[in-house]
Amino acid sequence: MKKTFRLKDLDCANCAAKMESRIAKLDGVNAVSISFMTQKMTLDAQDNLFDTVLEQAKKAIKKVDSAVEVL
Repeated sequence: MKKTFRLKDLDCANCAAKMESRIAKLDGVNAVSISFMTQKMTLDAQDNLFDTVLEQAKKAIKKVDSAVEVL
């Protein structure tokens, strides 16, 4: 399953790269792309694990920058 989410208050290209790297290492992730310019994250994960992966991705994002919200 592949979905795109808006990232509110993402203000650092380096932070986006760190988030992408951390999320890519999560179990069940097929691919992830975070664009600082468009403020979006595209997450491709296994269908049966998607909700779990999304929650773990949100936690990884908060660890890098606690101000960023996934919408």
